[in-house]
Amino acid sequence: MRTATITRKTNETAIEITVTLDGTGRHDNQTGVGFFDHMLDQLARHALIDLTIRCDGDLHIDDHHSVEDVGIALGQALTQALGDKRGIRRYGSFHLAMDDALIRAALDLSGRPYLVWDVEFPTQKIGSFDTELVREFFQALSTHGGITLHVTKLAGINSHHIAEAAFKAVARALREAVEPDPRQSDAIPSTKGTL
Repeated sequence: MRTATITRKTNETAIEITVTLDGTGRHDNQTGVGFFDHMLDQLARHALIDLTIRCDGDLHIDDHHSVEDVGIALGQALTQALGDKRGIRRYGSFHLAMDDALIRAALDLSGRPYLVWDVEFPTQKIGSFDTELVREFFQALSTHGGITLHVTKLAGINSHHIAEAAFKAVARALREAVEPDPRQSDAIPSTKGTL
């Protein structure tokens, strides 16, 4: 089973995440940040991973620590669930259209974290959620998941649509990358022999 549970506790957050890569998109995410929960649900649903997240964070300060720390823990859970990455496709990319928004996401489960983020939002808030936290989440996910991740906004005028399209595009790219490759089911997808 390609599954993992990560528990992370700091003075700012207490988090438990369970991820199953070979899932159906089931999700039960409770971070205390409504818009972020909605985005995490989209990530699970469109990556076809099962995802359960509990986060008790210092929301009396703001949402930043909760969003970033969930990204850290989710990256760690993905790394643990993937193991040595034997038999996976490794790469994934997707163009996702959502109304006015068009997002391109491409990623490599390389073990070498790197984020290229070319996404601007027309507003600083989506409801009470800071739009800058979308990048913070993906930076933490990339760093702690060992993911080379490029996310580019090709079009978009509505901040909600842009953010949601970004989560869905990354989800679809991740779905492709973690899928078993039937042509090399027992091979690590690297000439180095390790990822």
